[in-house]
Amino acid sequence: MSRVTLADPKTLPPFLRAMHDDAKPEDWGTKHTARAFASHPELLKSYLGFYLPMHKNLGVGMLEPRLKELVRLRIATLNGCATCRSARLDPEHVSEREAATGVDAPDGQEFSPRERAALRFADRLALDHHAIDDVAIREMRLHFTEPELLELMMMTGQYIGFGRVAAVLRLEETACPI
Repeated sequence: MSRVTLADPKTLPPFLRAMHDDAKPEDWGTKHTARAFASHPELLKSYLGFYLPMHKNLGVGMLEPRLKELVRLRIATLNGCATCRSARLDPEHVSEREAATGVDAPDGQEFSPRERAALRFADRLALDHHAIDDVAIREMRLHFTEPELLELMMMTGQYIGFGRVAAVLRLEETACPI
């Protein structure tokens, strides 16, 4: 049960109503998020205005979409978010097999050295950010320019943060409703 009021879909403002109604029937995560932000729709709209252009490289992002999607899926696993884990935001660049199980073995040979570095970084940022020391940053600089590293940190942090906010708000269904 959500920890915030889930507004009746019929009462949602246009932005949230479109988000809710455009979600696939089984995508209750998006539907619940739209309903949860009814009391502050501009907050979600502003957040998505940052997140989506960055994630989809719409004039802002530098990192390749595949790398971002792999990191997003790894964080979904670490956060325990089945909704985020099941979402496929970039099926063109990340295969279903990689999305379903590949990120569970981030040191796998199917990943490039750059992708493995990003996935290891995501693990550290999510699980023990204080362990990211100067040596770890020097290792990251072997694979990423400074602007890319900043983007990776921002994207990973927002994946961690929003996933955890959704979990605290209990926007994800944790049991089969049947």
